[in-house]
Amino acid sequence: MNVVKNAIERGALDWIPAPEDLARARDRFRVLMARRARRPLWLLLLLAGPGILVMLGENDGPSMLSYATTGATYGIGFFVPFILLTFLMAFVVQEATVRIGIATHRGHAELIEQRFGKLWGTFALVDLLVSNLLTLVTEFIAIRGGAAYFGIPGWAAAVGGIVLVVAVLTSGRYFTWERSVMLLAAANLLFVPAALFAHPDGSALVRALATWGPIPSGAGVAFLTLVLANVGATVTPWMIFFQQSAVVDKGLTKADLPQGRLDTALGAAIAAVVAVAAVVATAPLFAHHVNASSFSGGTDFASALRPYLGSTGATLFALGMLEAGLVAAMTISTSSSYATGEVLGTAHTLNRPLSKGGTFYVSSLLSVVLAAAVVLIPQAPLIPITLTVNVLATLLMAPALLFVLLLANDKEIMGDLANRRGANLAGGAVIIGISVLGALYGIVTAFPQLLHG
Repeated sequence: MNVVKNAIERGALDWIPAPEDLARARDRFRVLMARRARRPLWLLLLLAGPGILVMLGENDGPSMLSYATTGATYGIGFFVPFILLTFLMAFVVQEATVRIGIATHRGHAELIEQRFGKLWGTFALVDLLVSNLLTLVTEFIAIRGGAAYFGIPGWAAAVGGIVLVVAVLTSGRYFTWERSVMLLAAANLLFVPAALFAHPDGSALVRALATWGPIPSGAGVAFLTLVLANVGATVTPWMIFFQQSAVVDKGLTKADLPQGRLDTALGAAIAAVVAVAAVVATAPLFAHHVNASSFSGGTDFASALRPYLGSTGATLFALGMLEAGLVAAMTISTSSSYATGEVLGTAHTLNRPLSKGGTFYVSSLLSVVLAAAVVLIPQAPLIPITLTVNVLATLLMAPALLFVLLLANDKEIMGDLANRRGANLAGGAVIIGISVLGALYGIVTAFPQLLHG
């Protein structure tokens, strides 16, 4: 690197690499050395990040509240295997996203604009920004709720969340941002010991997994809403935009595809364990007939769980909710910045410093500030907002998945990384499944008497 800098200063090079290119080159040099030294574990540690972050980032505030509501309302029977299925769906989608990013070296919004035109690129951007803003509101609901359990005022939690998100975002390096968020994301595992404090029945868990517990009796619109909320807690549009852009910003190449897939699979597996742990941790509320419908956030759940998990278990649950909101606020706001920069043709990389980032950093700052302000509105119906956002994410997912499927089959840009028959069948099944659920929800909502006919 010093040689390049000296050459630039002497005027020996007509092409001057951008700062983000130099930063990315340093990261790629480490990868090259690990590959030459045949150190697979070190290579995976260097290349892991986008997949783990996108999956743990999706274990966000609304997702964990959806899982908590699920456990408190229906226990573990039907939903434990169903949640595992949704993470398999997420892996199918995100694996295709990794291949698209590696093959094209373009972010998702940028690629949609290039392949389908300015109109569709703008549509994708606006759709993402609106859904991301709604989701960010729910992340600050989780931050506020988790902090309230420890007596921290709502305004202080919101300000603290904004400061932390911006501080990590403006680190000036993708690698630094990624490792900082991954370190914080590890706290998502706090839900696992919280679940152990619930003293779960292992045989009941095995039975649920082996037999797929029946649909609860009396299931209606509320049950279907939770089904959609759990899908929306796992597969959402921002994940596609974030991981594809992160793959590009990280500089992954075709040689890195096996590690990219493993990174995504590990993220899905860890996130699935945590999601199930949240259901298990709140199942005692179902067993003791505690009505969770009036709960307004993570504080209510943690307080209600104290008699069954003990003080330590309830504290771990509250901390997990706080972490879930913070990590997701970081990843979701970054996905908005990536897409905005890609469509507007401005900076869209974390490898550029704040002074040269312009729109990239401003869009993130505005989104988190606005979301935090909405959460501070007195008497806002927080749990209904959270579940509604997850349902909305599910309903918006089908068109987003269609773009992924079209791009993944575009051999002109994908080459030999294009979808094969198995990937198309899996992707098509995900689209059909989500579309059917969305249509069913619409029908049942409009004609609730059908459930009792």
